[in-house]
Amino acid sequence: MASNTASVRRNGTALVFSGVLDRAAAAALWPSLSSPEGVRQLDLTAVTRVDSAGLALLAELAARVRAAGGSAEIIGSPTGYNELSAAYRLAPTLDFHALSAAS
Repeated sequence: MASNTASVRRNGTALVFSGVLDRAAAAALWPSLSSPEGVRQLDLTAVTRVDSAGLALLAELAARVRAAGGSAEIIGSPTGYNELSAAYRLAPTLDFHALSAAS
């Protein structure tokens, strides 16, 4: 399925995403997101759907924010987000939340 035109814009300390965050969108948006200084929110309220590549983009952004000493609040829950986050065992902060294989 082709991506609709995904976009991201900066609004203060928030990165505001819109459209479908899929593989094509992740590849197109990444160059403008590689240095998220000062970001405190990832706003997904205008995102219609997320696939695994889109979730990977968001998780990497959240990790870079954490590495810089911050934390990124996730706002919104588009189609696919909760299911994929659970499948990849990501915490609400998009940090990997490893569970024991025995549990």
